[in-house]
Amino acid sequence: MKNGLDYFSSTCIIVNMEERKLYFKVWDELSQEKSMVFMVGPRQAGKTTLAQIISKSFTNSLYFNWDIHDHRTKFYANSDFFEDVTRKDDSKPLIILDEIHKFKDWKNYLKGTYDKFHDRYLFLVSGSGRLDVYPLFRLLPFTIAELGGINLDIEAFLKNPLGIQIVKREELKEKWNRLSELSGFPKPYLVNKKASYRRWSNTYSNQLIREDIRDLTAVKSVKEMEILYHLLPSKVGSPLSIPSLASDLRVTYNSIRNWLSVFEMFFLVFSVYPWTKKISRAIQKERKVYLWDSPRIEDESRRFENMVAAELWRAVTQWNDLGYGTFSLHFIKNKEKQEVDFLLANGGKPFLLVEAKISDEQPSPALRKFQTALNIPAVQLLMEHEGYKSISNGGQNILIAPAYQWLSQLP
Repeated sequence: MKNGLDYFSSTCIIVNMEERKLYFKVWDELSQEKSMVFMVGPRQAGKTTLAQIISKSFTNSLYFNWDIHDHRTKFYANSDFFEDVTRKDDSKPLIILDEIHKFKDWKNYLKGTYDKFHDRYLFLVSGSGRLDVYPLFRLLPFTIAELGGINLDIEAFLKNPLGIQIVKREELKEKWNRLSELSGFPKPYLVNKKASYRRWSNTYSNQLIREDIRDLTAVKSVKEMEILYHLLPSKVGSPLSIPSLASDLRVTYNSIRNWLSVFEMFFLVFSVYPWTKKISRAIQKERKVYLWDSPRIEDESRRFENMVAAELWRAVTQWNDLGYGTFSLHFIKNKEKQEVDFLLANGGKPFLLVEAKISDEQPSPALRKFQTALNIPAVQLLMEHEGYKSISNGGQNILIAPAYQWLSQLP
């Protein structure tokens, strides 16, 4: 395997990586409070590159990657190998430990390292899965909010979530379409070729399941897991029936449930759960599952909803990482099959409804109904629109706007 710190620079992909400033901000805040910070995210989402960017802000730093043979050799010879870091001054060195979770006893090792060295070093621990510890932040594939560079601050957004300005329209539209066709993963997005994306996508999930997941979990049914993952694009946008999937694959209910949990742990998918408070006859159990690799979804409307979901999930997750509140993302659906795609809540209180529609400029009846029930603002996002509309609904308003414009402003 190539040295991670050389990879992006060797292919010129480090260009524009300053747009990772949304995540650098999280690191900056967490590292002021703790001397060991954990960064997780999908494989090939740019964790190594962000670590390189962060290291440039330190005079003294050292990079370690468990996947590099020479690094493992040094580790086994002396687990405190980072004490040999060459220093240029007396400032605290940054020690980057990449993929250390592949070491069998990684939790005890990190605990002991922290206890012994927390006052002398700063540690950034990164990996693709299993780093379920705190303080933690998640590095995700590119989103229009990150690429657009016109983010509101959190206070302004929460005060007026329906606020919008039509700026950089053509640029944002081009980037949104590129995300739709090539995904937000840095390599295919920045190479900007459909053939390159297809080659990348065809190997990405299979390698992740056959290598990382197989090696780091007790899962043995690799072929069945691959089949499950390839079935999921057709399920996006609808509550997922685990019994139905279990029947299709001829495996147990618990197997499907456990495999989906593993997919989430390794950032192949993420889940959105139903909102039930003040919703008559709401469904309560079935979740929706979305993919990080949106272009795998052939159906245009499902892919559009998936992209909106990824933008919103990034936002609420990062707001939580920054300590802005206790945010969560949900959907609403009742037993009459009336549905709103997304609901955002903070501290268990809903504050915004979001509907994703390809081209319908009129608010959906379900959006009007649930807005009236909850008495909160609502947004209906379209694939394309020249400008925006504001439509009243009782005492609240519904914003109708192009998705790439409104989502680009998310903090």
